[in-house]
Amino acid sequence: MSSQDDRWAKLTGGQAGEEYARRFARLAESGQDVHGEAAFCDALLEPAARVLDAGCGTGRIAIRLAQLGYRCTGVDVDRSMLAVARRDAPAQEWLHGDLAHLDGLGLEPGFDLALAAGNVVPLLAPGTEPAVVRQLAAVLRPGALLITGMGLDARHLPLPEPTVTLEEFDDWCTQAGLTLRQRFATWSGDPYRPGGGYAVSVHARPVD
Repeated sequence: MSSQDDRWAKLTGGQAGEEYARRFARLAESGQDVHGEAAFCDALLEPAARVLDAGCGTGRIAIRLAQLGYRCTGVDVDRSMLAVARRDAPAQEWLHGDLAHLDGLGLEPGFDLALAAGNVVPLLAPGTEPAVVRQLAAVLRPGALLITGMGLDARHLPLPEPTVTLEEFDDWCTQAGLTLRQRFATWSGDPYRPGGGYAVSVHARPVD
């Protein structure tokens, strides 16, 4: 996410890591598939691809992708979430940082995919969204993908009202040099229809 002014920090106080991890553990124990995002990305990636999990939280997705053979780096501003990720996968790369200032983390560019799942974009600090999209686009190699998942109504957000429209998001992507390739309503690939409450978007950095 982005700095301590972000909406996520205001919701949780930066102390949600353990409870967030327990929530997904309960879902997994109940038989629910908690790896939909990783499976979605896996279908679009080449073997051993480099993945940036932006707003990685407790590392659930990046850990699963690493198990599938991808080289993953996770970035988050919430130290409580990163503590869980580092405990569960100490050999993986987890970075504490602001997504609006990725260029200050010393990341080597050339990622094959940048992922911002889990309502990362709607929960950013207000006004930083275009900068975050630019920063994510900048670390991608030509032909690489930005994949995002975001709620578009209160039913799909931990907020009383939406903070981002698809039109705004697509405009930020266009300004960052990204092109919309596909859009779905779920991580399972259900087709998106205008007015839907959730969108999974696949944008690409054009090949030079």
